[in-house]
Parts: sequence; C-alpha cells; structure tokens
Amino acid sequence: MNLKKTRKVILDQEDIKQALKRIAQEIISKHKSLKDIVLIGIRTGGAFLAYRLRDEISKKDEEKPPTGVLDINLYRDDWTRIGPNPKLGSTEITFSLDDKMIILVDDVLYTGRTIRAAMDALIDFGRPKKIELAVLIDRGEEQRELPIMANYVAKEWQTSGDATVNVYLKENGANDQVVVEGKEDNL
Repeated sequence: MNLKKTRKVILDQEDIKQALKRIAQEIISKHKSLKDIVLIGIRTGGAFLAYRLRDEISKKDEEKPPTGVLDINLYRDDWTRIGPNPKLGSTEITFSLDDKMIILVDDVLYTGRTIRAAMDALIDFGRPKKIELAVLIDRGEEQRELPIMANYVAKEWQTSGDATVNVYLKENGANDQVVVEGKEDNL
C-alpha cells in the first residue's frame, strides 16, 4: 500500500501570535515578580520564540526580561551521529544565571533529549534557582524518551514517530506556521 504524503497546518500566524500572548500571561500570573526571570531560547526556533515571548511579556510588564540564546549541539547525546562536521552555533548569554528563574524556550518538545541537553548546558553557565520550560508544540508523552514535561504549552499534538512537526518562522524567511508532515495515516 503506497500512502500519499500529506501536510497539515496546525498553527497559523495568528495562532502563534495568540499562543505567545497566552504563555506570556501565564508566566506573569504564575510569578509574583519577574525581577529574577530570564528567557533562554534553544537555537534556532526556540531562540526566535524566546525573543517574541520577551516582547509579549514586556507589553504586560514594565521591563523586558533578559533573553539569551543557547546552542546545545555539543551537549547532544547524538552529536557524533550528526555527521563528520556538526554545525555549531553560538551561545549568547551575557548575564549571570546564578539564582535566576530560567524559562527555557523551544519550538517542539518531542523525545525530551534536546531539553536534557539544554539543561546540561545551562548548568555549565551557573546555578539557576529553577528551570521551567515553554514550548510551542508538545508532541505528547507517547513519543517522550525522557521524563520531561513543559510548564507552558501552546498546543499539544499527538503524532506517530513517522510524522514530522515543522515550525516555520518569519525570522527564517518563512510564513509563521506549524505544519505536521507525513504519510496520510500518521497525521
């Protein structure tokens, strides 16, 4: 049986904008003070979303929380399988993480391995008071390989392991949207 490849948009530009507004409000509501909050986006998609989230928080609060970018490639447990010359990006954290409330931001939570690598990397930069996780898409616990959960989720979307969830953002020259791609029976 030859199944046709399909593509389904699960979040469009307006959905993403509203989701980030809602997550910003949840962060503000949960924390009495944003004084010690910092946002760290996982390169690439998580970094773009962290800056957008920062801007949403600043619309509701006086100050923009410090925001940085984390490259986790050297912390991945599969970095030797990526290829002979894995591409490394830069980490841009220009402030102390000691005793800070870190909100780690990523685009898709899938197996949990990326988040584990990010937490390992963060600990090399200091000793945070606490780390929380904000994601645009959570692919659900069925696909999780590590016991990691997000504190803030825009949308949960259960997929099979054969499907791919792609986040396209304007910062990468695309129209903002989240697309599930795969074979017809896997969406």
